[in-house]
Amino acid sequence: MLEAPVNTLLLATSNPHKVEEVAATLRPLGWQICTLQDVADGRPLPSEPIEDAPDFEGNAAIKAKAYAAWSGIPTLADDSGLEVDALGGAPGVHSARWSGVDGDRATRDAANNQKLVEALQTTPQVERSARFVCVLCLAEPNGVVRHMVRGMMEGHITTDPRGENGFGYDPHLMLPEGQTSAELSPDEKNNRSHRGQACRALALALGQAIDPQR
Repeated sequence: MLEAPVNTLLLATSNPHKVEEVAATLRPLGWQICTLQDVADGRPLPSEPIEDAPDFEGNAAIKAKAYAAWSGIPTLADDSGLEVDALGGAPGVHSARWSGVDGDRATRDAANNQKLVEALQTTPQVERSARFVCVLCLAEPNGVVRHMVRGMMEGHITTDPRGENGFGYDPHLMLPEGQTSAELSPDEKNNRSHRGQACRALALALGQAIDPQR
């Protein structure tokens, strides 16, 4: 496995978009982000832990602890998703596989977005308030949770998707100024997103302030 230098964090995700977003915030502060593939160094990855907690915090901790124990490296894991008020907070912790459709990420995203549109088709626009939530958990190899932070990105759901950037539900979360999350540039999204906010909160928890315009 990878011999990790000081100030290295393992990011426990197979989603390259999440790696890009987290690394863009933490690398300028001197933190090196390595991936599961980096640590495995060609070996098979362990089975994914069962994320059966009722909230984002619980699932993030399950992941962070499991991969920190496997890797021997302080591990950062996130659990994130979309909360829609008119749907009682759904899809919430089930956001990634809400539709129940199997397949690659693009296939699941398309099915999830279709279910979202159908669920809100008769809901007035003013009642479609929603937010992206991201919880980041940093755990040590001995199982101790070092930090737990949360970020949110508020908006409302549009059934007319717009934008080519981002992934998941990004084309459907309309921000207050009229852009969807998918219409933001990568830099704008890093500055404003739920994941960017959580990363900045983590940086502060680690004792390193970060300029939100970075």
